[in-house]
Amino acid sequence: MNQTTLNALALFPLQLEAHFAAIPADFRRWAPPSWHGVPSEPFTAIEQLCHVRDLETEGYQSRIRRTLHEEHPLLLSIDSGALAVERDYTHADAAEVMMAFRDARARTIVMLTALTPDELLRTAEFEGYGTVTLRSLAHYLCSHDQQHLAGLQWLLGKIEATRAR
Repeated sequence: MNQTTLNALALFPLQLEAHFAAIPADFRRWAPPSWHGVPSEPFTAIEQLCHVRDLETEGYQSRIRRTLHEEHPLLLSIDSGALAVERDYTHADAAEVMMAFRDARARTIVMLTALTPDELLRTAEFEGYGTVTLRSLAHYLCSHDQQHLAGLQWLLGKIEATRAR
């Protein structure tokens, strides 16, 4: 497994928490009038946290397990917007969400570091991505992390533009 990617995955909870903390408290549930240009899913700051938490366990951990134990499984995308509504992300407690995410990410790191070189080559068909390996799933997870840091920075830009008016 690529050590740079593992390090980035391990550090992400701290980065996510710091980026979320940078959002002014009265803007953590705020949505801009337009999501045009957002580099992540169009979620408020608290919704970003919930989304990352849920994708960790129900998305990537599940995909890793299935790819490890099934023969070339079909890994479906998750309807994040529907999940946000169903689980009422807007009213989530940020501290609880972060604690759950930190625990989930620690389990993901354990899963990934335990994989053998042969297991890292196991394949799956990932909806929207095509054929993937366990190794490539780790890179896609890292990419997903970075999209959400960018999404929080994008929100900060929108917030600052709003506050300047």
